[in-house]
Amino acid sequence: MNNQAKLKKILWAVVKYASLLLGAFVSVLPVVVCIITAFKSPEEYAATNVMDLPKSWTYFTNFTEAWKQANMALAFRNSIIILVCVLFFAILTGSMLAYILDRFKFFGNGLIRNLFLFASLLPGIAMQVSVYQIMYQLGWINNIAGYIVLMCGTDVISIYIFIQFFENISKSLDEAAIMDGCTYFGVFFRVLLPLLKPAIVTVMILKGVGVYNEYYMANLYLQNKNTYVTVATSLFKFTGPLGNQYNYICAGVILTMIPALLVFILCQKQIYSGLTQGSVKG
Repeated sequence: MNNQAKLKKILWAVVKYASLLLGAFVSVLPVVVCIITAFKSPEEYAATNVMDLPKSWTYFTNFTEAWKQANMALAFRNSIIILVCVLFFAILTGSMLAYILDRFKFFGNGLIRNLFLFASLLPGIAMQVSVYQIMYQLGWINNIAGYIVLMCGTDVISIYIFIQFFENISKSLDEAAIMDGCTYFGVFFRVLLPLLKPAIVTVMILKGVGVYNEYYMANLYLQNKNTYVTVATSLFKFTGPLGNQYNYICAGVILTMIPALLVFILCQKQIYSGLTQGSVKG
């Protein structure tokens, strides 16, 4: 290897690691600022810079006040109920739709796939007027069950993830099960669904993060913040026309991050396995 090739290799390594460090810095900086702010009293926050370290790392008043004033116990309960129900029905309907579209060839199969793709290109905000009218006419405003039905709406990405996995499962399994007396429902639930664990994990991550962090629709359709508050809308309590209480907001943000962090730590093996197996086809 000549000197010019070595120089190119070194420069490429410098650019690669510099970009990685820059990306890590940009990602970590908001979290660091949030942690610093969460341990400052209102007076200290008003008198110091956001990057100035707090005088005491044992100042937990912000956390207790955020928990009480934002009614975060109720918010976590509502969010968990919504998350569990949405994931269950989204995985069930998404996998069954993918099963039908992949295993059964019928007139309009390609059209339905194209319509799903077309629907994914439409901005959700552009359809909120008609969706809100439907929700209002059905009486599903300020209704947890109605919000769950709305969030269970067809997830195109999930359907395509399941289709990709179905394409990698031999159809001979279906034929063997049918010859043994299985119905199509039996083939799906007893044979194919257990083989979709990596796809299910992938869908749970993508859909779960979106539902847990959903603010716009939760704020729009669950308007009674005293009863139907969620994790994403609970911190709205500390905003107002006279200013925002960022020390309480940051403390609340850390509290909302803890469950997701615990799930990631406990299930990281399954998460990495699901994502890597869902990223390739073959």
